[in-house]
Amino acid sequence: MESEERLKSFLLKSPSFEKGVYVSKSASVIGDVRVGRNSSIWYGSVLRGDINYISIGESTNLQDGVIGHLSDDFPLIVGSFVTVGHGAILHACTIEDECLIGMGAKILDGARIGTQSIIAAGSVVPVGMEVPPGSLIAGVPGKFKKALNDGERVKLRSWAEKYLVVKEA
Repeated sequence: MESEERLKSFLLKSPSFEKGVYVSKSASVIGDVRVGRNSSIWYGSVLRGDINYISIGESTNLQDGVIGHLSDDFPLIVGSFVTVGHGAILHACTIEDECLIGMGAKILDGARIGTQSIIAAGSVVPVGMEVPPGSLIAGVPGKFKKALNDGERVKLRSWAEKYLVVKEA
């Protein structure tokens, strides 16, 4: 697949990438998608900025098979130093800085994930849910399980920092 096919314009909007961004050859980034410095988009991921926009912060990693989309009412906004696990679906939501989104998690329209929070693998965050900063959310539907302690919160940034090394390998 040629670069032009994977990183293409849609409705006259094109993706933009800051310095140091890595996009794997099998990922697709389409339309109004803005990717911040040193972020990475891994194998089989799809970001489709067609009817609204997608914004990815600095040093964020979207692991294999992540799907990012939006709605008329909500863009998709992902902060800096965020780790999004394999196969997660992010739909028209906001994820603040230094969060961990577990593998296979689904975050739905209008949901907001507060800074330094964890969404457990396989969880579904329902439409419009507001997750307080420093929370652990798990289950279907996602429910508050506990407040993260300082040690747990500090680790969230370090997981994202590991991908800064991996993307350069």
